[in-house]
Amino acid sequence: MSEVLDLALARKVLAAQPFSNLLGTRLVAFGDGAATLELDIRDDLRQQHGFLHGGVLGYAADNALTFAAGTVAGARLITAGFTIDYLRPAEGVLLRAEARVVRAGRTRVVCRCDLSTVDGAGVETLCAVAQGTIAVTPPTEPPHAT
Repeated sequence: MSEVLDLALARKVLAAQPFSNLLGTRLVAFGDGAATLELDIRDDLRQQHGFLHGGVLGYAADNALTFAAGTVAGARLITAGFTIDYLRPAEGVLLRAEARVVRAGRTRVVCRCDLSTVDGAGVETLCAVAQGTIAVTPPTEPPHAT
């Protein structure tokens, strides 16, 4: 399909995203149709009730879905759409987004993501699930010299 990515190259792709840097997102696993992102839950990422903001969960799902797709389709990807279901308020010290490919086609890759929080004792709690479709973008052609 496209160029093959490995964990080191995928981490460079993540590092090139200013918003991911702002959140302190880490790519901790990448390959074989799956990817895992983690970020520390900080007070400035919480909503008014003290839970992790749903927008942070949506961001993590979107990025994890796309990175999982990247394990089978390369780096020329863009999210076509995704849905997320919030199962319970996100509390803890760490957010983990684990995504995996459900089906990879030539132009679209469907993925699923489980979002869990980890508390100070290491207990993991599923707080949201997401499913998305990732579009494989065509290669761009260099401009023609005139």
